[in-house]
Parts: sequence; C-alpha cells; structure tokens
Amino acid sequence: MSHFIITGPTGGNTQGADAPNRLEINDLIKIQDQFSLYIQALAAMSADSQTDEISFFQIGGIHGLPYVQWEGSGGSQPVSGTEWGGYCTHGSVLFPTWHRPYVGLFEQVLQKHALDIAQTYTVEQQQWLAAAANLRAPYWDWATNAVPPPEVISKTTVDIITPDGKTTTVTNPLYQYTFHPIDPSFPSPYSHWKTTIRNPTSNGSHATTDVDGLISDLQSIQSDITSSIYNLLTRVNTWPAFSNHTPGDGGSSSNSLEAIHDEIHGTIGGQMGDPSVAGFDPIFFLHHANVDRMLSLWAALNPGIWVSKGPAEGGTFTIGANATLDASTALTPFWNSQTAYWASSQATSTSKLGYSYPEFNGLDMGNPSAVQAAIAQIVNQLYGGPAFDNFPATNLLATAPTTASIQSVPASAPAASSAPAATPAVRLAEPATTKDATVPEVAAFTPAGSIANNIYDWAARIQFKKYELGGSFAVLIFLGPVPEDPAQWRASPSFVGATHAFVNSVPDRCANCRSQADVKAEGFVHLNQAIAKHSNLGSFDPDVVAPYLKRELSWRVQRADKTAVPLSELPSLEVLVISTPLSLEPGAVFPVPGDAQHHHDVTHGRQGASNFRLTSTRPPDK
Repeated sequence: MSHFIITGPTGGNTQGADAPNRLEINDLIKIQDQFSLYIQALAAMSADSQTDEISFFQIGGIHGLPYVQWEGSGGSQPVSGTEWGGYCTHGSVLFPTWHRPYVGLFEQVLQKHALDIAQTYTVEQQQWLAAAANLRAPYWDWATNAVPPPEVISKTTVDIITPDGKTTTVTNPLYQYTFHPIDPSFPSPYSHWKTTIRNPTSNGSHATTDVDGLISDLQSIQSDITSSIYNLLTRVNTWPAFSNHTPGDGGSSSNSLEAIHDEIHGTIGGQMGDPSVAGFDPIFFLHHANVDRMLSLWAALNPGIWVSKGPAEGGTFTIGANATLDASTALTPFWNSQTAYWASSQATSTSKLGYSYPEFNGLDMGNPSAVQAAIAQIVNQLYGGPAFDNFPATNLLATAPTTASIQSVPASAPAASSAPAATPAVRLAEPATTKDATVPEVAAFTPAGSIANNIYDWAARIQFKKYELGGSFAVLIFLGPVPEDPAQWRASPSFVGATHAFVNSVPDRCANCRSQADVKAEGFVHLNQAIAKHSNLGSFDPDVVAPYLKRELSWRVQRADKTAVPLSELPSLEVLVISTPLSLEPGAVFPVPGDAQHHHDVTHGRQGASNFRLTSTRPPDK
C-alpha cells in the first residue's frame, strides 16, 4: 500500500529563519489572514469523515484510542507484550522526539486545507495564498501565559474573514471537537460525551466545560509551571532527566519535560487528562507545539546532547514493553518515505519538518556556541524573572550578554499582515501572578552563606507508582491550611503546585498496566516563591526554612474528577524536600547549583513521606 509521507508544511518564508515561524497563539490571533485560514482549516479537518486517514479524528487517534493501525504501521493489533494500545511513547526517552513528526503531520494537513481554502478567496487572493504558505501550527506558551486566550478557552464562536472578503462569525473549532459519531471503543465517561470537554462539571452524560473553574485552575499553576520550565532549561543537562518522568533527575531537583507536560494535561482535564483520548481535544496540538518548542530551546542550550538509550516502559502499538529505545528507533507510525519511518536522529532540526520558532530568528544556526549564548539570554528574559528576584545582590539580566536580534512583542501590538517579519521577535513574559495576588518580590530575603550571590532553592520531590490508582491523578503540595472540600484545593491560597500521573483509564488497558505495577513517575514542585509569600521568614537558609516546612508543608492526592484519594490508597507515594545552594557570579548566564541536601526530617513520620532512615548519609540522587 502507499503510505502518507510526513514532510511537515512547505513553502512560505520568515526573514532570518530557516523556515517559517510557528507563532504563539496570542500572536497568531492578531494576524487576521493567517488566523482566518487557521480556523477554517481546523474546521475542515474536523468535519472530514472519521474514517479518512488524515482527518482530525484519525490523526488524534494515533495518540491512543481507537487502538487501530494507522497508514499500515504495525500489524492489525498491538504487538505482543505491550501494555499500551496507542502509538505514543510516554515514559520513555522518545517522548519529546516522537511528538515532533506527530505535530508535523497535523501541521502538514492543516496547511493543505489552508491552501485549498485560500484558492477560493475572491478578494486579494495572492495575499491569502501567501498567508497559507506561511501558516504553521501555533503554540500555546503556558510558561508565560498559563491561561490561553478566549479564542481557545471560552469563545464558542469567533470572527474571521471568509472567502467573500466579509467578516463572519463562525463556530470555533478550537473550543471543542464534536464526534461524528462517538467511537465504540471509548469507555465511560467519554462514551456519552458528544464533544471534547475540559474541566468537566461531572462524569455524567450532561457534563459541560466549567470554563471559570478551568481558568482558575490554570492561574493557580502559573508560578509552578514557570519555575519548572526555568529550572528544566537551566539545570537539567542529561537526556534521560530532560526527556521523561521516570525517576532520576540527574541531581538537578528539577522536573522533566514530560512531567511539566503531564501537569498541563491533568489541569485541563476531561479528555486531555487521559492519554487514551487526549489527542481529540484541539488544545492538544497547541500544547504539544509548545512542548516541541521547549525541546528546541533545551537542545540549543545543550548542544550535542540528544536521545540516549532507555527502556520502552509499557510499550506501544508497535514497540514491545521490554524493548530498548535509542535515537535510531523508528518513530512509528510516521513515514518519511514509502519504506521507512522518521527516527529521532533525523529530527534534530525543525527546518527538516518545515518550521522554526521566533527565538531562533536571526541566529547563525551553524554556530552552536552563538546560538547557545543567545538562547540563554532569551530564556532568562522569558522565564527567569521570578527566579532572579531571589538574588538580592545581583540582577542577572544586567550582566547577561546582549543580543541585538531580540525585541519585545507588546501585548497591545496591532494586527500584522502575513508578510514575513523584518526583524525577529520574542514574546517577553509578564510577571507571574496567582489568582489572588501578584507573587511578592523576595529582595528583602537574606542570602544564604557569606556571599551575597548565593541562595537556596527549595523543592518537593514526589515519586509514586503511576498505575497504582488505575487512572490519572495528581499529588498536590500545600503550604498552610488545606480546605476540606477537594474541589477548593487548587483555588486555595496555600496551594503551591502539583505532580500529575497521566494514565490510561481504559479498563482493559488499565488491567494490563498493573503488570507494570512497579513503574514509577517523578515530579518536583518548587517552593521558593510560596515560602516568600507565606512564611515571613526573611531567609531561605535551611536552618530557618526546614522547621517552617516541617510545620506547614502537606500534600493531598486527587483523582482526575477532583475527588480526594486517601493517602493509604497510594502507598508508593514518597514526598521528599530538597534544598540546593545556587550561586550567581557577576557575568554568569544561569545560577550554578551546588550539592543538594535531602531533608528527610521535614516529612518523616507522615503518610506518604520519604521511606528513608534519618541516620542515612545517602548522597543526592544521580
């Protein structure tokens, strides 16, 4: 049979870039012609027959259900010994790179529809054809804007310019996908939800999206997500620690890319909270375009480091559970020719799939050192603000090298045309806020040690057996009183952040997952901003902070439907507090970590505490 070859989108141009830019969704909305084509193209994909191999349904189904062969990849059934029916490589070293051709496939089909639609415009057709050539799948940068724009999260209709040149109100395909029909493979509650739903009001057949609650939940994780991304990009330097949520962070006390990704999935909830059906929510591809962007930023900061060997965990539709994966492993089902698949070793450059990101505009991609220096500055500008507030004697941005190719994109920027940008642009982060107040600055805190450029970074490390509850769940961290009602936990001022288990809930697959009962996941919740906000301690020194955390730190477990889970039902849970000294010398690009200290005494004696003898001298995890 003939296979659909994934090339990514083609044509178009962004000045100073190897390929046209994927744009942040807030920026794409301002470009009237591209946004109009994007909405119409996504609607066309969604309206295609669910049996069409390149319909939105079939592409979304590659990730999980309905567990069928796509484009002749693999047999008619999952390979023997696999615990997972979808093609997706969660929990493995291939997690970041598998999603690269996946989003490229979506983007390629999206542009195909956009080009067809542009041909139907009767007014200024050449403008619309150029807009279609430049159109790329947008990303949602949740690390700077945890709440996406209304055009994604709350508007059921949007205004666009249609082929007759008129402004028209149309149904918004970003808000939800309507199944036509619901696939018989779907388990409850998805079997009676006619559309995708986010933060559902219930598990019943009349459930709807609780938009206000979703916005509140996303606001509550802004600080946690921003801190996690900054620590990931600046302190994680090995592929296993970067790529996936299995334990072993390389001693960095920082989340993996997959763990941060899991938190977004779990916070949105509904189909997005379950890997078996997550691919059907249109926000999935906005989310994963940003996951891919983080891969690009991290790779630029760590030149020469790419996919290393690792186990397949539960396996996939085509990969056995006991397989060993590496950079040459086929990224099924994504064909790059009629006889071969994409591999991670072929996906090191985004331009090979026809796109780039604004952060790389104007950079000499043949000079890794120059790219590394420029991206380091951009990362500091985008995500480092709250972290640098913790350094009372040093302003990193004042000492970091400057790059002329960086400019701010104001939130109030006027709508742009589809013409390539004359200069590269990078969206700069606004101050992270919580729902009730802006995170206070920490400039008054006393630096740790005798050097003013030192400070301690505090984090809660959370480990658990990911399949222990038979579905997705989260471990929430608090500093201070916790509401009795689990539905109020995330809205509480004491809520700091969470680590999510992104787990298949299909009954027969869940049963199979239990054969992988010892598979663990790991995540971190960074505590410094919450300590500064709540403690009034005036210091991050361990002698001061550890007793405070022993009194005030607590945790709860919550299922995807927001119900509480008794800690006794998650006996594998281990919460450990870690402090890491960070130093920032004049001219340094990023804070430099010292040896981490494990504070087992902070959680000792409580259900879910680290299972470790206080007399041990165990070194930091590597």
